[in-house]
This record gives sequence, structure tokens and C-alpha cells, in this order.
Amino acid sequence: MAKSILQPKPAVVCGTMVVLLMLWTLWPSNFATISELTKLTDAAVGTPACSTAPNGSLSLHHDDPANTTFYDDPNLSYSIDKPIKNWDKKRRQWLNHHPSFAAAGERIFVLTGSQPWPCKNPIGDHLLLRLFKNKVDYCRIHGYDLFYNNALLHPAMPAYWAKIPVVRAAMLAHPEAEWILWVDSDAVFTDMDFKPPLDRYKSHNLVVDGWPNLIYEKRSWVAVNAGVFLIRNCQWSMDFLQVWAGMGPQTPNYEKWGQILTSTLTDKMYPNSDDQSALVYLLLKEKAKWGPKIYIENQYTLSGYWAGILGSLDSIGDGYVKVEEAAARELRRRDGEKMWEHYAAIRDAYLKDGGAARRPFITHFTGCQPCSGDHPGYTDEACWNGIEKALNFADNQVLRSYGFVRPDLQNSSSLLPLSFDFSSL
Repeated sequence: MAKSILQPKPAVVCGTMVVLLMLWTLWPSNFATISELTKLTDAAVGTPACSTAPNGSLSLHHDDPANTTFYDDPNLSYSIDKPIKNWDKKRRQWLNHHPSFAAAGERIFVLTGSQPWPCKNPIGDHLLLRLFKNKVDYCRIHGYDLFYNNALLHPAMPAYWAKIPVVRAAMLAHPEAEWILWVDSDAVFTDMDFKPPLDRYKSHNLVVDGWPNLIYEKRSWVAVNAGVFLIRNCQWSMDFLQVWAGMGPQTPNYEKWGQILTSTLTDKMYPNSDDQSALVYLLLKEKAKWGPKIYIENQYTLSGYWAGILGSLDSIGDGYVKVEEAAARELRRRDGEKMWEHYAAIRDAYLKDGGAARRPFITHFTGCQPCSGDHPGYTDEACWNGIEKALNFADNQVLRSYGFVRPDLQNSSSLLPLSFDFSSL
């Protein structure tokens, strides 16, 4: 039988033994073992452990212990029609069984969506795709989870009411998320650097864009914008969503609520009950119950009105260029997209020192209706050109990490490669 080609020859074995004995004799006693040295080397180069991703975030793989949780309750319902009780306790127990999620801090889960049928507007589906891409970009940059819903979770709650069942179901589906950020499909993240200042909302459970004087003095139905809001994943929010939904079209008192809201709010022109008017009503009539936990945000553009923003985007972009020119290349340095938040923090400090105007966080195209194309009071040119400009303004921030830029915000097709040491737009 032929010998295996893997069998070592005696001379080779002897030579190897001699070398190993010499190394063992000369090896200092205080040197690390081979396994210890491997661990030290891995640590020195930043090799991640199996349980963490390369950027230090949590691994996508998690074990699910056999402990019984609220998910094992056969009476659990995701429907807005059935209230959830003891949610804080149920959620806390689930997090106790999944400590890696509990240790992750105040996680934000982003929600958006559109109708389940094709758009009537010929360019509507294209606009929705670009609007969705904008949200995907923002969430990828900041490590937020994103869910795009295009199904009516409650068939009797269409249009603007459809968000409430989705938000409620997302709370149950994501007990690891501390905050749910709802963003209407026609809203654009126009500042890719900015993150909601969660520390400001430690004592609050709902954050909505608005103006207190318009609520309590003017009683205006546009005193808040219900198309973008942050809501904490807690029992208070479960209860609030239940009451809010109680004014919706799935209830037998829907027409009555329309009459009540129209008579209460001074400038409400339409007799139907809508989610935004209902929110203003709750702030007015049940302020003692809900008001202390609702933060009316107007220190940044949580939901900025597009018609008042578009004209300033060019000058705001110029301000950022000046800030970067003054930053001695620190902000013009090329780097991977994963380093985005690092440079965003540096840029923020320069913005404060230089007094430059900040980009609007979210530009909301309220009234444009890109999918249906129905927008009384606005022209096609204003809406569609405005959406394109806002999307390109945001996309230029993203494309910079990939080496390109759109020189004309009104021309989505024209791209130029970025030259070295190029400032942002």
C-alpha cells in the first residue's frame, strides 16, 4: 500500500521537535501563552466578539428564552379595538428576558407608510419611492429600525387615521423600542445629521410639532401637525391612542365627533373628524389628563411647512459650505459613511460657533398629496418641484459619502463626481 502524501518524514519530524524545544527553552516565563497572545492581538486590532457587530452595535442574532411572556397570552390582540392593560409590566418582563435589548438604551423605531393601492397621480409611485428612500437613508445612517406599512390594519380607519393602528401594533411588535417615530409618507428628512433630543423629553410621552398659543388661545386645528410625532412605548401611550382612535371613523360617534370638533375649533372648515383636530381637542378639553405628558416642540423643525422652507434651502446650503471652509478641512475629510455621526457632532459645534442656520430636520409637504395628486390651493409645479428640491437637498448629503453630488437641486438626473476637499451643499 502506498504511503499517504501527508505522512511526515522522520527527518522533518526530528527537525521540528528540535526547533520547538529551543523555543520552549528560550521563551520567557512572563510571556503570554499562544491563546492569550491571540486574544490580545484580536483586542489590539479591534476584532469584534461574536455577539456584536463590527460597529459595536448589537448582533442581529438573539436567542429567545423559553420564559412565558405576554406573547404567549392567547387573548393578546394587536387590534386597536381591544385595549392593552399592564403594558409597562409586560414590556419590562420581556426586556428582563432579553437583557441585550434592555441595555441598548432609548431605541427609536421609525414608522411610515402609504395606501395599499397604486397611486392615481402618474408620478405618485415614483415620488413615494424616493420619499421612502429618503427615510431608509436616514435610518441607515443613525442605526434606526424602519417599518414601511402599506396595509390598512383597520379597514375602517383609512387615510390619516390609518397611522394610529400601525403605531399601536408596532409598540407590541417592538417592545425593545423606547420611542416610535411616525413620519408621514410626504415628509422628507432634510437634515441627515440631526437626531431628536431625547433627553429633553424625559418627562414626556408624546412629542408633536406645534404652538401652544395656537392651541389654547386661537383654538386652531392647525395648532399642531399630527403627521410627524414621537410617542413613548408605554401604557400611557396605549391609553392615549385608544382615546384618540375613539374619535375615528370606525366608531358609531364619528359624525357626532365631526360636529363637536368643528364647533370647538375656530378655523376648522371641514365637518369630518380628523386625527389632527382630535389631538388639538384632547389638548384643549383634557389638558389636565394628557397635557403634562405631551411636549409641544417648536425649537426645531420636527414637521416644517414646506412652503415656508423651500426658498431658504439654497442659502442654508451656502451657510454649511462657509462653515466647512472655516473648519480647516476637519469637516471636508473623506471617510466611511459609518463615521457620519462623528462628523455630524463636529459640524454641530461649528454651526453653533459660526451662527449658521441649521438645516430643517423634516420638511413636510402637507397638502400636496403626491399619491392622489389632489392638492387644492397648490399648483402641480409648486408641489412636485418642491418635493424634488427637498429630496435632492437631502440626497446630496448622502451622495457625498459615495463621491458624487447633484449641482442643481431641481435636476435629479445630473450628477458630478466630488473633487477632493469638496465642501457640502
